[in-house]
Parts: sequence; structure tokens; C-alpha cells
Amino acid sequence: MLDFNNKEQTKKVLAERAELFKTLAHPVRLCILAMLIKEEQSNVTDIQCCLDVPQPTVSQHLAKLKSAGILSAERSGTEIIYKIKDDQVKNLIVQIIED
Repeated sequence: MLDFNNKEQTKKVLAERAELFKTLAHPVRLCILAMLIKEEQSNVTDIQCCLDVPQPTVSQHLAKLKSAGILSAERSGTEIIYKIKDDQVKNLIVQIIED
């Protein structure tokens, strides 16, 4: 809950939330997150096949989601396995994609 008596803290929290929404506000990133919710984890090749966009584009979107703290990436041999690590984002995406 926001404390509107603490204006600096309120502005900081709202700025952070706005950045989160900016990160999520792209159809490819929403699709990546929806796929990761369904599959629980995946590598860039499987994600790329599902989305039908070039692999470098998928990698850029994955990097943005990872740098925002939404995804984790774990190396497994020669591939990197991506998972959603932010449960709040996971719940938000479920609400967005389910009507």
C-alpha cells in the first residue's frame, strides 16, 4: 500500500512500477512470458520457434526481461534456460492473458 504522506517514497515506487509496465508493454515480451508460464522454462531456440521472429530479436527481448529482474537465466551445457523468477509478474501476466 502506498503511503501518500511520504511523497518521495510514493514517487519512487510508482516510477519503478511504471518501468515494469514499460518492460512488459510489448507483444513479443508478453508472448515470451505467456509461453514461459505455460512451459515453466525454455531456451531461446524453442521460444524463437513459438514466436516466429528472428532469434536475435528474441534474444534482445529476453535480455531486457532479464535485466529488469523478471527472468532468470541458467546455463545448461551450450544452451541457456530461461524461467520467470518474479511471481508478481507471473500473476499479472496470467490476469492479462486470461479473459
